[in-house]
Amino acid sequence: MNLLPRPRVVDVGDRRTTNRVVSERIDPSLPAEGYELRIRDEGVELIAGDDAGRFYAHATLAQVARLHDGAVPIGTIRDHPDLPVRAVMLDVSRDKVPTMQTLHDLIDRLASWKVNQVQLYTEHTFAYRNHTDVHAAASPLTADEIVALDAFCRDRHIELVPNQNCLGHMNRWLCHDRYRALAIAPDGFVDPYGLGHAAMTLDPALPGSLTLIRELLAELLPLFSSRRVHIGLDETWELPRERLGEYFDWIATLRALPELADREVIIWGDMFSGDAELVGHVPDGVTVCEWGYDADYPFDERTALLAAAGIPFWVAPGTSSWLSIAGRVTNAIENCRQAVKAALAHGAAGFLNTDWGDRGHLQQLPISEPGLAYGAAVSWCLDTNADIDLAAALSVHAFDDPTGELASALLAIGDAHRELTPQVPNHSILVLHLYFPQVRVGHGLTTGITAEELDAVERRLAAARDAIDRARPRRPDAVQLADELHWTIDVMALLVDDARARIAGDGSVGSVPEAQRAEFADRVDTIIDRHRALWLARNRPGGLADSVAWLDNLRAAYLTGQADPTWGGWPTRFT
Repeated sequence: MNLLPRPRVVDVGDRRTTNRVVSERIDPSLPAEGYELRIRDEGVELIAGDDAGRFYAHATLAQVARLHDGAVPIGTIRDHPDLPVRAVMLDVSRDKVPTMQTLHDLIDRLASWKVNQVQLYTEHTFAYRNHTDVHAAASPLTADEIVALDAFCRDRHIELVPNQNCLGHMNRWLCHDRYRALAIAPDGFVDPYGLGHAAMTLDPALPGSLTLIRELLAELLPLFSSRRVHIGLDETWELPRERLGEYFDWIATLRALPELADREVIIWGDMFSGDAELVGHVPDGVTVCEWGYDADYPFDERTALLAAAGIPFWVAPGTSSWLSIAGRVTNAIENCRQAVKAALAHGAAGFLNTDWGDRGHLQQLPISEPGLAYGAAVSWCLDTNADIDLAAALSVHAFDDPTGELASALLAIGDAHRELTPQVPNHSILVLHLYFPQVRVGHGLTTGITAEELDAVERRLAAARDAIDRARPRRPDAVQLADELHWTIDVMALLVDDARARIAGDGSVGSVPEAQRAEFADRVDTIIDRHRALWLARNRPGGLADSVAWLDNLRAAYLTGQADPTWGGWPTRFT
């Protein structure tokens, strides 16, 4: 039966009856969040282990009825989750802050898929009272909005968890003179991958850093009913290795704060991941999120190390939407599957499916839905959902599209990058020259791209465009969905034409004939206008200018034939 997620036990026949619930009760002997539906001629007997199980039983019943024109087949459905925490983290700092309506619609879908936690990742996009200079242009979430969203989530058995980075990724703060002196590297730095950045990390040795963080936590945390908080602490690259002891001291200092008393404190694990010696320095009282976003990330090895050290942990894969424009669907599926396998093998308490917005958050919302849906399914029950027909499930339970065409098109463009020989971690190779027009296509990281491979991508995009035109989604935002996917295909088609023109020359944008570059620039103009309209249909205006800057930079490279060699911090050795 095509449900999302698929239950553990579905024992039903061909005869159908009404989906009316004739009796409903709580049986604490059932597993937490578990339920049983006994479907008889006279109606449905619903038994749940707790209130959450009752909610999920009704969600399953609604999905079953959707498949059978309002009726349900007679028989029994029994179910409960593999993992107690099945979470989604939305990046609302780089650069999209969704409207409340967008959040409500997405949370409703996530709840129907039995996700039970949502985190909104914030750096500078909460309206702290004393820091308007930081969030003034960001269209931030307000205290009243957080309180209202918390209640909205609770009604759907979703825990809204605060997520405020408290050491690294503070660049939107440290760029202001008021905070600049708190940075480890006020003048910027180069990360381990060779990319240049402005100052990102607070100096934990400075008393002002702790004063700032305490103020933020004291204002933010009381707005949430959750007793959990994610404090980040990832990618603190400016901190020299000889100062790593200060990193672990910072964790212990934050853990001991009265603002965090009686709360589960969650941190990212990348600063010590896979290093047994460093893992031994992790203070007591924190839960570690082991994150990795590629299909071959060693979740099993890394989580085994945390388990052996007695550290509570979650796994954190991702939707693979970011830095892709069109997605990386197969990567997302395998990334989530391997994360859940490791979680079950080594005793993880949670699964946090991340959806990031690096470099302008150029991907449209539906690009994330395959990863969100698959992650929800396998984190509920891996055995019954590892091989779920994702296109069919999305068609019914995400897009309400009886043709199935929209989901098929979405998955097809989400794997378009796989037509090319070169691949890079955490990116789609197809879009590298959008983010970094200074890249010489066919050289460096993009060595091996051929005209024949680009032709295959073009055919895939054309077929997807036709499929979208045949689709008939019945979601209220159906027109928006189609426009977002058409925009995505148009961007990808431009990048295919750009790459084909470059490999006919020396790989640089300057080797493309001037008339062709002018035509590309005109196409970018149209893409930018549509991007603005699509953005504002689901998101607040803050961050839009930063997002458009990436497209403006591409347009400038087309018009001049010259690409800024340092744009985006790109290291020239990679070109």
